[in-house]
Amino acid sequence: MEDPELIPFLLKLRRPTFFTLDNDLHKRQYCHSRYCLVYLDVWQYEAAIFLRRFLHHHEFNTDAKRMGAIIRVTHTGLQVWRFHDVDKRFGWTG
Repeated sequence: MEDPELIPFLLKLRRPTFFTLDNDLHKRQYCHSRYCLVYLDVWQYEAAIFLRRFLHHHEFNTDAKRMGAIIRVTHTGLQVWRFHDVDKRFGWTG
């Protein structure tokens, strides 16, 4: 699936969270209340570890908490963009 086809596909699903290693999808313009995009800015071999770590983070451990966000996951923490909201950063501690 090519990048332009992804957003219409996500809009057809019910509350999807899409994980990617592709930084082309890490753009504020893709913020939408009906899905969550998570850019894993880690080595591909670490992706599964950070995916699980993200899903257990207290700020994002439910669909409702994730919806409407574009999130960048790194070794040091999370950068979060939401439509009509200020940028936020979260660490892994806690």
